[in-house]
Amino acid sequence: MSKLIIITAPSGAGKTTIVRHLLKKYDELDFSISATTRRARKKEKNGRDYYFYSLNKFQRLIKEGAFLEWQEVYEKKFYGTLNSEVDRIWSNGKHIIFDIEVTGAANIKKNHPEALAVFIKPPSIDALLERLTKRKTEDEDSLKRRIKRAKMELKHENNFDVVLVNDILDEALVNAEKIIEDFIF
Repeated sequence: MSKLIIITAPSGAGKTTIVRHLLKKYDELDFSISATTRRARKKEKNGRDYYFYSLNKFQRLIKEGAFLEWQEVYEKKFYGTLNSEVDRIWSNGKHIIFDIEVTGAANIKKNHPEALAVFIKPPSIDALLERLTKRKTEDEDSLKRRIKRAKMELKHENNFDVVLVNDILDEALVNAEKIIEDFIF
């Protein structure tokens, strides 16, 4: 039976890096592509990294019941998991790995208690701020919003099955592998 693996973290904690590593290592996993109303960043591709939708289309999909979960993470910036993504991956006989924000992760876990929910934690708020600043994808206001949200999200780490501190990336990757192997094999 296919399983659900939820990887969540505040922005900049390293969840996407860890998820990409796990996807390369384990053929049994497939990535659930989230939908969003935010603009694509450099190097992001529609249908690979996210499904990029207009606000109107996203809201129409909400009304149609197309989402397993969805959230308005920032004002008019929606993120969600399409039911069609879950169906696509399960029809291929693979385990689903989600790279998803904290509230959406909690909602999937609530509806699928059998899922493994892993919270990636930065070593400190200062380290998180440094990572977000180095990305150079945020203006000052956006950076402030992300840090404020990260502080709120860090308070929810105990709502998840496993907390993985991403201080030294190589160690975090090895620890993530062990967590996944214990769950799927």
